[in-house]
Amino acid sequence: MADYITENWLEIVGTIIGFIYLWQEVKASIWLWLTGIVMPAIYTVVFYKSGLYADFGIQIYYIVAAIYGFLFWKFGKKNQDGDQLRIVHTTAKQAAVLCAITAVLFLPIYWILTTYTDSNVPFFDSTTTAMSIVALWMLAKKHVEQWVAWIIIDALSSGLYFYKGIYFTAVLYAVYTVVAVYGYKKWNMMERQQYI
Repeated sequence: MADYITENWLEIVGTIIGFIYLWQEVKASIWLWLTGIVMPAIYTVVFYKSGLYADFGIQIYYIVAAIYGFLFWKFGKKNQDGDQLRIVHTTAKQAAVLCAITAVLFLPIYWILTTYTDSNVPFFDSTTTAMSIVALWMLAKKHVEQWVAWIIIDALSSGLYFYKGIYFTAVLYAVYTVVAVYGYKKWNMMERQQYI
């Protein structure tokens, strides 16, 4: 175990920062975006070393999206009272479009992984990556249903990381899966309280 910890200290640091990020996300704290810059910077190394190339690539997207999310939450659209961006529900039409976008994103990611890499998990790596791109956009726009997407993504990712031997990260994503259920309930409650 000591050897594993020594060899994987960066993953352990990323996992600790991941727990901080999750706590901030559940609270809908704007600081999640700053933590969301540090965590993916660490995981670019972890995922590349593990041969999870789509997950490696999406970390770069996460860094860019975290900058966007911070700026959007801080300076973005305000309601008519001048208050900050409100938590909203995804409409059925939006959900259909987001599902279609996920499918469209999956195809080139899968093709790249099967054509240009030695990935032995291209389907799951592509699936979680495509879904994550969409879910992060939903988080930036404060959609309650982003939590539903994260429940699926985190459960799949946890299994994938266990399979690839990234054990601390696998545990982190297993916890993410459970906390995402709580986050969904909390954001539903927070969405209702905005109008009281």
